[in-house]
This record gives sequence, structure tokens and C-alpha cells, in this order.
Amino acid sequence: MAVPFCSLSHIFRAAVALLMAAVLVVQPAMAQSILRDAETEAVLEEMSAPLIKAAGLDPRNVKVVLVGDPSINAFVAGGQIVYMNSGTIMQADNANEVQGVIAHELGHIVGGHIIRSSEGMKTATGITLLSLLAGIAAVAAGAGEAGMGIMAAGQQAALGKYLAFSRTQESSADAAGVDYLEKAGISGKGSLAFFKRIQNLEYRLAIPQDDSYGRTHPLSGERLSVLEHQYQASANWDKPTDAGLEERFQRVRAKLKGFASEPAATLRDFPERNKAEPARYARAYAWHKSAYPQKAMEEVDSLLALHPHDPYYLELKGQILLESGKPQEALPALREAVERTRSQPLIAALFGHALIATEDPKNFDEARTVLRAAVTRDNDNPFAWYQLGVVYEREGDLPRAQLATAERYNLEGRAQLALANARQAMQGIQEGTPDWLRAQDIAMVAEAAVQEERRRR
Repeated sequence: MAVPFCSLSHIFRAAVALLMAAVLVVQPAMAQSILRDAETEAVLEEMSAPLIKAAGLDPRNVKVVLVGDPSINAFVAGGQIVYMNSGTIMQADNANEVQGVIAHELGHIVGGHIIRSSEGMKTATGITLLSLLAGIAAVAAGAGEAGMGIMAAGQQAALGKYLAFSRTQESSADAAGVDYLEKAGISGKGSLAFFKRIQNLEYRLAIPQDDSYGRTHPLSGERLSVLEHQYQASANWDKPTDAGLEERFQRVRAKLKGFASEPAATLRDFPERNKAEPARYARAYAWHKSAYPQKAMEEVDSLLALHPHDPYYLELKGQILLESGKPQEALPALREAVERTRSQPLIAALFGHALIATEDPKNFDEARTVLRAAVTRDNDNPFAWYQLGVVYEREGDLPRAQLATAERYNLEGRAQLALANARQAMQGIQEGTPDWLRAQDIAMVAEAAVQEERRRR
């Protein structure tokens, strides 16, 4: 029985959509929020620097970005950025495990795997199209069942081809990770331990372990059997992680758990009888989240008794005071934290916020200076731009308040609002000046984004 052309067209579109959906499944999700924290970023930078150098890259050009997601995952999505879920750090036992993850992801960057993914997609799409044409011809000739079988087999072959391509890339990244750890003088014990953790998770989720054909990654057991021999043969196998780095990692891990977990879970994992520094750090965040500022302050003060000038403990003390409605009391701790981190932009932005929150006009000039310096060093911080817009508005400089607001909305991907504020800023700022040119740039980018969004509707 012949099938009308409209039905064949529908089949064609559905099959292509099926393939593309399968391809998209293996791409990393980018919808989660990015977590920014000065101390965490400093530790990740320290942990990754020797691996980045071992990979032949410049540490100044490679970033490890933390994604707010409790699951274990890390990925690259173009450029020289490693995205790591917060759950990866929270569920790791030590710094060495996370270094193994970073080494693997650097293998994807150096291998150009994101760019080369289009090759695998192109091959798979070609198989799909050929099978569709053959299937359509068979259906049109009256062999309906045979035609549908040809198309289904083609789709399965195309998906299998793409998944095999992806597994090859993963194996290549595994091998590169081994090489980078070796060159950096870092043990592979953590890498193996992390793969075993993933394998245990697969067991708990009842993921079949006898066939890797339908997977984007090789089976964890397969990876372990290959990597175990390579890592154990390394002269670095029994080399311990630097004690100072491990201590800083444990602080960050506890801090992240305190920030990201429910307070009850944090207090269960770090009971008050646990007097270790990481435990106190985690509890300080848990008490603060639970609206118990006095108990949070007791934990922070106990930490500062051990390390009176620790900038990150000072930062937390200032944050607790500020968010408890005591901005004036927060200033000394935050000012010292800024000084001791050489004006780290994220801490400086918090300090600027505290200066503004005092509602004292005498503090506005310092707030503007601090915030302008912060966005100059790190212009990817919407919070800092928001605070800078607030201080400009308080000082009566509305055009620059609108420019700062445009910067904020541009970073947040809110193109319509970025465009409106950039245009308003241009009307009040002298044409040709750096601020006017910046407003013009934002307006052009935002307008293009708005037009693209309209085309998609």
C-alpha cells in the first residue's frame, strides 16, 4: 500500500528528530546556576594549575567553573573551561580525586572533542538520511513494512555510530588524564577511587554492566581495568597530596556542604561534638541559613580564634553581620578580608555592598571605588554590577546607574532589559567616551539577541 507524501514527510521529520534528540541527550546541561566563591575558586585554581601546565595549556586561560548541581559530573562545553558540579566536590573524599576528574576533562579540551563532536554527528546524520531515502523508496514501491524496517535499522545504526564515537573520545580523555597526572607528579589513586565510586553508583541504580554499546561512556569496570595497571605502574602511585592543599580542600568541601545542603543534613554530618575546623565551617553556614546568627557567629569566632587574620573566615563573619542587618559592624572584617586577598573581586563586591547598606553617604565614594575595581578585574559578576548601579543611583548619576544595570542584565541573559538600559545610558553619557562606547556595545549585542529570540518564536 502506497503512503501519501505528507506521511512520508512526517516520518522523515520524526526520524531526524529522534536522532537529534538522542544526540542532545549526551550533551551537558547548561541550565544550572554557576556558583561563585573566592576561596573555592582559589583552591580549584591551585589544584588544577599543575595539570593544566602538564596538558600544555596556560593556567591563565583555563578555568574550572563550579555548577550548582548535587550530582557527580564534570564536562566541557567549548573553550578552555571545565564545568564541575558541586556534587563532585561534596562527594569526593579528597583533593586527589577531584584532580583526577580535572585531568580527564582537560583531555577533552586538548583533544578538541567538543569541536570534533560535529564529525560524529555528521556521520550519524548521513547514515540516517541514507536509510530514510532507502526506506521511503521501499514504502513508495509498496513494501511498507520493509521500508519502515530499513528506516528503524538506519536510525539504530546511526545512534550506535555516534555513541561509539563518544566512547572513543572518553577513552582518549582517560588516557590523556593518565598522562597529565604523571607529568604533574600527581598520584592516580584518586582517579581510580572516583571511578569506583561511579561504578558503585551504577550498581545502586541497576545500570547493566555487561554491554557498553548503548552508552556514551565506556563501562566503569572497563575503564578501571585499563587504568588500574597504568596508575599503579607510575612512580607517583604512593605520592601523597600536599598536606596544605588537602587541608584547604577539606575546608572548601565542608563549606560547600554547609552552603548547598539543607541545614539539618549539615548538622547531622557535622555534629557539634566535631570540633575540627571544616566541621565548624560547615556548621557556621548551616546556622546562618537557619537564621541563627548568634550560633553562626560563635562558630566563626572560634575559627578566627585559631586564625585571626584568615580572609575567608573574616569574609564569612562580615557576611553574617551584613545579612543580619548589621552592615556597619561588618565593615572591619570585610575591609581586612579585601586587604588580605589583594582586593579579590568577589570579596570586594561584598564589601561594597556593606558600605552601601550602611546608608551613610560618607561611605558611597569608597563603595564606588571598590566596586569599580572589582568589575574591572572580574566583569562577570552580576551582583557587583548591581551594587555599582545602586551606588551610582544614590549619587544621582542615573546614566551610569543605567549602564551598570545594562551590564548586569547582559550577564544574566536578559537581553530586552539590557537593551533598554543601554539605550537610556547612551542618552545621558557623552558620546564617544569609553562608557558611551560600552553602552553602545551592549545595545548592539542585546538587540541581536532580542531579534534572534523573536525569530525563534
